Amino acid sequence: MGHGRPLTQVKYNVDGDLLMTVAKDKIVNLWYAHNGERIGTYDGHEGSVWSIDCNKTSTLVVTGSADNTARLWHAETGRMLHTWELPTAVKRVEFSHDDRFILMVTEERMGHKCGIYVFAVDIGAAEQSNEPVVVLRSTTAKFTAAAWGYLDKTIVASHENGALTLFDWENEEILRHSANAHESVITDLQMWKDGTYFITSSKDKTARLFETTTLNPIKMYKADTNINTAALTPTQELVILGGGQDSSEVTTTSSHQGKFESRFYHKVFEDEVGRVKGHFGPINTIAVAPDGKSFASGGEDGYVRVHHFDPDYFTFKYDY
Repeated sequence: MGHGRPLTQVKYNVDGDLLMTVAKDKIVNLWYAHNGERIGTYDGHEGSVWSIDCNKTSTLVVTGSADNTARLWHAETGRMLHTWELPTAVKRVEFSHDDRFILMVTEERMGHKCGIYVFAVDIGAAEQSNEPVVVLRSTTAKFTAAAWGYLDKTIVASHENGALTLFDWENEEILRHSANAHESVITDLQMWKDGTYFITSSKDKTARLFETTTLNPIKMYKADTNINTAALTPTQELVILGGGQDSSEVTTTSSHQGKFESRFYHKVFEDEVGRVKGHFGPINTIAVAPDGKSFASGGEDGYVRVHHFDPDYFTFKYDY
């Protein structure tokens, strides 16, 4: 229980020994992933913190917030290294695979258009540049999330109307656009580790796999409730979905019908194979440890739950 308000993102570092969590309560937490012991916090944001990421060497952390800033932190000491001022709230941040750039997805609000801002990061510099390398704009509905593609050559973005866009970001060019990738708002987008495909979740009660270079749909996983987040597992042929009925809907039904479980589906055959209960509200964010031995979920209830898989999980065989 490290947060007093709903979780917005949980994220492992590359080694999987650290877990970072952010929520609507301005608090940015760093934990030991194996036992849930809190190491410390990154203090400075003045609004809800929407997103967090860590570079490959676990030396830098970046956060994006509703206070219209993204902030760069020294991972070990918690010292704030730089603040980027953006026109509106920063909904998603992510280091490029080579750690040279950070993408930042901003909200559309107060007359400002949404955008994907790409800033260069110089690890050895005393000051970071406040001038974005590029700013990508939406030609359709506002952005909800974005991620780096294969070898950082592209950025794939999701939209509020269920569309997907693939950018050649350096040339500010749209390579592909899929207008009907989902039937409702896309709530999360997580890239496979080599950038060749990714998974999305949506309020249309599905999660879907897409090929990055073509935006062609590969697989679809159907649920009976809104899906707020979806993650890929690195060792098993499984995906994990999280969601549940919105709070306004739950008040009119009995508590056990909220459907607040982490749901496991076979990645290839699309069948649901199991669920893990525990949260008392919708699951907003899920991340899987890089070694595939555990996963973390963050909920509307303010709790972070870290689950370590039993030995049976690693010997699981799908019944064809």
